[in-house]
Amino acid sequence: MANNTIFDDVFRTMLEKMPELVIPLINEVFGTNYPADIPIEQKRNEHQTKSGEKITDSRLKIADKIYHIECQSTSDTEMVIRMIEYDFAISLESKKIENERYRIYFPHSCVLYLRGKGKSNTIGMDIVMPNGQIIKYDLPAIYVENYTTDVIFQKKLLFLLPFYIMRYEKSRTEIEKDATKLQSLLDEYAAIVKKLKADVLHKGREVQYNYLMEVIKRIADYIFSNFQIAKEGMDEVMGGKVLELETDKVIKKIRDKYKDEIKAEIKDEAKEEIAIRMLKRGRNTLEEIAEYTDYPLEQIKKIKEDFICEKICGRE
Repeated sequence: MANNTIFDDVFRTMLEKMPELVIPLINEVFGTNYPADIPIEQKRNEHQTKSGEKITDSRLKIADKIYHIECQSTSDTEMVIRMIEYDFAISLESKKIENERYRIYFPHSCVLYLRGKGKSNTIGMDIVMPNGQIIKYDLPAIYVENYTTDVIFQKKLLFLLPFYIMRYEKSRTEIEKDATKLQSLLDEYAAIVKKLKADVLHKGREVQYNYLMEVIKRIADYIFSNFQIAKEGMDEVMGGKVLELETDKVIKKIRDKYKDEIKAEIKDEAKEEIAIRMLKRGRNTLEEIAEYTDYPLEQIKKIKEDFICEKICGRE
């Protein structure tokens, strides 16, 4: 992982491996009330525009809405310009003809700022049409530094937790030289680990716990890469070897069991079992599951529909 992209890479890794954690964040930003287990469809992030290809950080379909979240680690006065370019490219893909006129639908978008506390909880711009009509383009801005660990756990905003350490960037030299300040940081992260074990690991979500610990340590190691005492202290508090992922072990075990039949003659029950587990994990697109199991895409879609129906019926 290149240092200059570590934050974007962690952001995308979390969306891939822990997509369920983005639901409380979306509820927080947009005032929605989605259940924790609502299905998430990760849409294509590349959009071809006249000025070249635009790659967004995320484009998610939840229920009947499209959500677009950009992760921003540095100050950028033209962020709103980039956002409207992205949103316009996304909206063109959903264009419809209604009453003999084209209509496009902008996504529900926001910017996640990893540094700073911001002067406003929105960013926006005015679009002035030739007839003088002004179209206001406004979207939420959320700043990680505005959230304490207590609020993060209370609101289940664990998606923000890996980036929490970034608020200590400016005080790294003091932390490295001052034993009291270092101990305060280590005590805070010991409490975070304890809370994660209670709220995540001990509630049977070892996969989620494992991935969270991994990305938290990854960013902490980067932030303190040149501060050896603090880095070693954080490494000790965060623990050593990450737990082996139970879900990945199960999928590998199933594939190994039928390794001589994979692709050509793999049994249908093995295909379906793998497909269901991959859907539950939420890390792969339907196309990737189809390729992985050698199941037709339409069959994967049918399995997903049955899976969603079963969850809904189960709640009812």
